[in-house]
Amino acid sequence: MKDILSKLELSGAEREEALNMCRKIVSSWGLKLPEFDVSPLHFGLNDFYHIGEIEFNINNNVKEGYCGKFIFMFKNQICPMHFHRKKHETFFIVKGKVEMKLPDKTVVLKQGDVLPISQETKHEFKALEDSLILESSKPDLVDDSIFDDERINRIIFG
Repeated sequence: MKDILSKLELSGAEREEALNMCRKIVSSWGLKLPEFDVSPLHFGLNDFYHIGEIEFNINNNVKEGYCGKFIFMFKNQICPMHFHRKKHETFFIVKGKVEMKLPDKTVVLKQGDVLPISQETKHEFKALEDSLILESSKPDLVDDSIFDDERINRIIFG
């Protein structure tokens, strides 16, 4: 799994720059994020500021069946269209504004809004402004995310 993640994440100076910018924005909101288990993802497409997000994993407890994480997105970043076979997730918008595309509708979520997404439901989301999302879900398993973009799936599934 570590090998797969290394192909999906920023590294080196680019990683540190993105994390520093994120922390500066979050700090300006009067908030603090965890310093551990941080994944600035570009989904293997190497276009982080267009297709990407930063995940701050609070707990991903596979044995007990739950996961909690913050997702930070810079304005105009997109998490590409995908679904999960096992994972049910609920998004809570802590700060910002996020456009969520679902099969039958597109909704704009703002601070305080909650949106559950059940298994097998395709979804894509875009930050309309710098945004922080709290995701509460079943465990996050790297091979449980199936993307419309086959380039991403080739990295995950080989």
